[in-house]
Amino acid sequence: MDAFFASVELLRYPQLKGLPVVIGGGRRRVDEMVRERFSDRPLSEIPAGAFPLLKDYVGRGVITTATYPARQFGVGSAMGMMKAARLCPQAIVLPADFDEVRRLSRAFKAVIRDIAPVVEDRGIDEVYIDFTDVPGGQREGGRVLARLIQKSIFEATRLTCSIGVAPNKLLAKMASEFNKPNGISIVHEDDLQSRIWPLAVRKINGIGPKAEAKLLRLHVHTIGDLAAQDPEWLVDNFGQSTGRWMHNVAWGRDDRPVVTESEPVSMSRETTFDRDLHAVRDRAELGAIFTDLCERVADDLRRKGYVGKTIGIKLRYDDFRTATRDHTLEHFTDDAKAIRRVAGLCLKRVPLDRKLRLLGVRVGKLARAGSTEATAVAAPLRVEEHTPDLFQAG
Repeated sequence: MDAFFASVELLRYPQLKGLPVVIGGGRRRVDEMVRERFSDRPLSEIPAGAFPLLKDYVGRGVITTATYPARQFGVGSAMGMMKAARLCPQAIVLPADFDEVRRLSRAFKAVIRDIAPVVEDRGIDEVYIDFTDVPGGQREGGRVLARLIQKSIFEATRLTCSIGVAPNKLLAKMASEFNKPNGISIVHEDDLQSRIWPLAVRKINGIGPKAEAKLLRLHVHTIGDLAAQDPEWLVDNFGQSTGRWMHNVAWGRDDRPVVTESEPVSMSRETTFDRDLHAVRDRAELGAIFTDLCERVADDLRRKGYVGKTIGIKLRYDDFRTATRDHTLEHFTDDAKAIRRVAGLCLKRVPLDRKLRLLGVRVGKLARAGSTEATAVAAPLRVEEHTPDLFQAG
């Protein structure tokens, strides 16, 4: 989907189309206050000048997504809002409406499944589609089907998407970025050298900042440069598994099937604080945030029908070092209080001598609620689960 979170907001505020808009900044009431101020007129008639600007944002929020006019200034997803404000101070800031995003996510996926049922869900705004057996799917190399999907999604949601058509998931993912927004790109096997090899190595899904930095130090800048390396050289520098994988993806090889059903590995919630918090001096505030995170994870588990038995925490200190700890129970749970107790035990195993900028809670080793695995009888936690954690106030 094209700038999905931002596009959802533009359905509500069409007068902002064509303007730089960023979505992020946490759960705030900014647009609610604007609506209250202009309660005598439709949302579509609120003047663009009434919305808050990125230059006035103060905090540590990150951008969920940005409209294409904002991206022209270098603003992008996962960028800190304060950094983005230096690049595009005139951008309008809106918070994400997660309920509406989820509703439209379900809607566009339902449209696709009605046309091509072999679909792999890749998150809230992206899917893979295997159209091998779709009647007429091969016409014009898949372009006819891609146009039908785009048209049907737009009619159902008023949102646009970009589609990449290719022999495998690796190349389709790359192709989907070639012609945004609302574009269709078709990549054939013999297009590898002309269309894929000139791209930067970071364009490969799976090569992150650290791998990219190492490749650049080794004078490997493009996918073509990567393809030119001897496989054993890549193994020597990146290890057996990663080295072989890099060689294969540089040559466009990917035999992963489209998986129509998969189970989540874990569910988590985390938050970055507006200011650094101290475990002792800000104990009450941290305790409230900690409890809220546990309750939100528990709500996610119940809403999606899962229970878990490995509970963990994630801390990021003011010097950007990160610490994680977890504990595996003998029984499954989706209970917020149980998650809070065990996460509190994990806190006791990390140093809390520095201020914190981020706190997260994770539940892993999931099973379907009510399944045989999840309902097996097991001994509960011993008395230590009742020991107060370091963020409990009172």
